[in-house]
Amino acid sequence: MSQEKVDKYKKEKANRKQIMRKERMMGIVRKAVLSVVAIALVGWIAYSAYDIYDSNKERAVAEVDYTAVSDYLNSLSQ
Repeated sequence: MSQEKVDKYKKEKANRKQIMRKERMMGIVRKAVLSVVAIALVGWIAYSAYDIYDSNKERAVAEVDYTAVSDYLNSLSQ
């Protein structure tokens, strides 16, 4: 091996713990980000499905009789 390769190997060996720790942390960060994205995607799909289900349900309709109000307003204008 050339002296360059030997020096490179020694430097890498000296910093191996830091390199391994850095790679491990990047793996954890990558997994965390992917987990957050997956949870957000599942939540969005669930919310969309519930919204579609809820929009298809029949809504209660209330009918209001305004004759008393109309009579009162007519009595005021006379």
